[in-house]
Amino acid sequence: MKVLVIDDDPAMTELLCLLLKTVTSEVFTSNSGPDGINQIHRKSPDIIILDLMMPEMDGFAVIEALRAKQETATIPVIVATAKELTPDEKNRLSGQIQSLMQKGDFLNDEFLEEVKALIK
Repeated sequence: MKVLVIDDDPAMTELLCLLLKTVTSEVFTSNSGPDGINQIHRKSPDIIILDLMMPEMDGFAVIEALRAKQETATIPVIVATAKELTPDEKNRLSGQIQSLMQKGDFLNDEFLEEVKALIK
């Protein structure tokens, strides 16, 4: 299984990679939305862990770009964000992602169970 982490926070990216490497050896990272889109097309990940708050291209735009193309429309996405979402933002994500996790609130085991459930 190939996992792509798209997050502009190096500490969070490192933590997610350490956790993910307990369930897969293929973890790739990107620190921006545009680079993340490029990596998706180059590496064809099986699952994406995505931050919402990034400069240049936020996570909402990344999801819209993914869902707009047939070859990437069905890739599972777990959003891991520190952002408190408004009802409108939650509606934008509804039906577009598999899971929403608040950074700092999710437990390592909970996160890994979400990932494992999506790769079966």
